[in-house]
Amino acid sequence: MDITITKTTSPKAKPADETGLGFGKIFSDHMFIMEHDKGEGWHDARIVPFGDISLSPAAMVLHYGQEIFEGLKAYRTPDDTIRLFRPEENFKRLNVSARRSVIPEIPVEDSIQALNELIKTDVEWVPRTSGASLYIRPFIFAADPFIGVRPSDKYYYIIFTSPSGAYYSTGLNPVSIYVEENYVRAVKGGMGFIKAGGNYAASLIGQQEAHAKNYEQVLWLDGVERKYIEEVGAMNVFFVIDGCVVTPELSGSILPGITRMSVIELCRKWGLKVAERRLSADEVFAAYDNGKLSEIFGSGTAAVISPVGVLSRGERAIEINGGKIGEISQRLYDTLTGIQYGRIPDDMGWTRKVEI
Repeated sequence: MDITITKTTSPKAKPADETGLGFGKIFSDHMFIMEHDKGEGWHDARIVPFGDISLSPAAMVLHYGQEIFEGLKAYRTPDDTIRLFRPEENFKRLNVSARRSVIPEIPVEDSIQALNELIKTDVEWVPRTSGASLYIRPFIFAADPFIGVRPSDKYYYIIFTSPSGAYYSTGLNPVSIYVEENYVRAVKGGMGFIKAGGNYAASLIGQQEAHAKNYEQVLWLDGVERKYIEEVGAMNVFFVIDGCVVTPELSGSILPGITRMSVIELCRKWGLKVAERRLSADEVFAAYDNGKLSEIFGSGTAAVISPVGVLSRGERAIEINGGKIGEISQRLYDTLTGIQYGRIPDDMGWTRKVEI
């Protein structure tokens, strides 16, 4: 794939203090753009200065929501190389999202090439501070100016980056989550298994309610029986019950997380019992009452591992592991971040060096 590069003539000042980056607030100097037109395919791949884009008020994405995205990170290692964590899995999943959304797919290696060139262009934006990273947001949206429900004739594929710190301001401290029983996020046969903006729009009201009750995240139940656990806000979720690491099965309404997959593979490598199955909220609370629930944690690109200290449902709130991070959660966090930042050997073959 031929990519033209136009560098900015007005580079932005980089943050002097990387310990206060926050998450998703600062954007690097450049972005990758590629267009797709019916009958022409993907074309005009380019890296240009980061900036606003111009769209018709009739652009189909604004009316019918044909949009998908991904999220991954680039990490600076102690030897000053830049590494990606399983990027091919993110771009494979982008194509799964594309198929479900009737959006033209993009070869995985083309996406990786585009990302490599973008990071190479903005390499000085990759943080050097421990715990910080370069968050990467690829997304595709319908741009055809047409009022009518059909797949678009034109699309944009854009990748931009954002130097970021911890997703949660509390870092690795356990979060509190609230079981949502009034609203549902997704159902089997819908779009819950892909990364589409509409899924997150559907989750906002539950998130708002959780915050109003002083909880940091919302735990979603299935959309049919309203009893089986699905996922936590922007993360997949795991429960350690009687020594077994249990996570909801991928039934078509849960996002197949890259970190989720990595957690399962690590736990199995370590000889831990792992179960992917239906798991009801009732079973979780019963396990707590029986002294068998030892840990709950979320997994995702942004937070990596997020231990849960409090789980609330209705008028009842239970404290998990004394409100402290559990042994398995800590080991997973240390191992995943150790591999990502190059502090420990990558014997799983998960990282990919960015060619600078």
